[in-house]
Amino acid sequence: MSGAIRKVTIRGRVQGVGYRAWVEHRARVHDLEGWVRNLGDGSVEALFAGPADAVAAMVERCRRGPSSAHVDAVTEQAADADALNLRRAGERFSVLPTN
Repeated sequence: MSGAIRKVTIRGRVQGVGYRAWVEHRARVHDLEGWVRNLGDGSVEALFAGPADAVAAMVERCRRGPSSAHVDAVTEQAADADALNLRRAGERFSVLPTN
């Protein structure tokens, strides 16, 4: 895998509004690898891997989210390929259980 790997945390009204499904759909459409999950504090965490421009565009999309969400903040950080190991075997992009 070459390109960028970014981990993002999205805060706001992002659970119970289809945010994870929206992220999964967008990531698959743009052929990104990674995962998304709810966190116990009410935020959503996601990892995106792929071409740098596609990853950056996905992070920007997360700042808006689906129409039913209200995003207050998105923080992002670089991640390494080991973080991709959280995906389910055989999946390019996974929706993971709440952490």
